[in-house]
Amino acid sequence: MLKIIRIVLQVFILYLFSLIGSWIVQILSFQFPGSIIGLLLLFGCLYFKIIPGQLIKDGAGFLLTFLALFFIPATVGIMDYPEFLSWVGLGMVLSIIISTTLTIIITGKFCQYLERKLLEKEQIE
Repeated sequence: MLKIIRIVLQVFILYLFSLIGSWIVQILSFQFPGSIIGLLLLFGCLYFKIIPGQLIKDGAGFLLTFLALFFIPATVGIMDYPEFLSWVGLGMVLSIIISTTLTIIITGKFCQYLERKLLEKEQIE
């Protein structure tokens, strides 16, 4: 029961960052999604250790387990555009598959590079 309460509070903290980002966009009239500003604020707080990663770890893990469900409305919405199910759509699907694959490969290589650097740094110390 305590773990459920902790997860709910951590999800609320993540949602609070999204709300703050939306508020900043609204106040400053940016042409940028507020959720992205919220993510950048969260990244900055984590990077500069203003908030510890443990404060949101379980809540973020919980949300990641349901991430695929967030894409269902977009997938169902494609049914309104039958041209995406033709040759034009095939080209789009191929470009999405290729770009996603490249993104995964580049991100994986970059993470491996960072991990090697961190291990080297720990061995030196």
